[in-house]
Amino acid sequence: MAFWDKFRESAQTMQTQLMAKKNELKSGAFRDASMAMCALVAAADGTVDQSERQRTASLIASNDVLQNFAADDLQRRFNAYVDKLTADFASGKVSVLQDIGKASKKPAEARAVIQIGIIIGGADGHFDDNEKATVREACRALGLAPAEFDL
Repeated sequence: MAFWDKFRESAQTMQTQLMAKKNELKSGAFRDASMAMCALVAAADGTVDQSERQRTASLIASNDVLQNFAADDLQRRFNAYVDKLTADFASGKVSVLQDIGKASKKPAEARAVIQIGIIIGGADGHFDDNEKATVREACRALGLAPAEFDL
């Protein structure tokens, strides 16, 4: 239980950090990378069932930082990334990681994308090994050290 308490506290800290930078997080690269990250975390085990898709979409819609963007646009982009991953996970993952990597030009956005991935991954009360590995891959795509995020 101590691990989960520490994780929940860390996720709350990340959300606070994201809110402090909300006005900086308005680019198309951030929007796309965030939706790609959400889809990648949702599909971390290789599949995305309908309830997982709906739960993640709900988390996206309720995230204050992502409210810089139109909810229907975010939903459409998230679904498109999930569709890529479910059609062919291996090639879809390469494409999605490339889109995540486009946020690397702005360090604040790159870190925010990772923080969103961690928040989404742990939202169900369990940040599993597949989700952690997926976020580590995204860190590498963004040129960030996974250790910076305790991964």
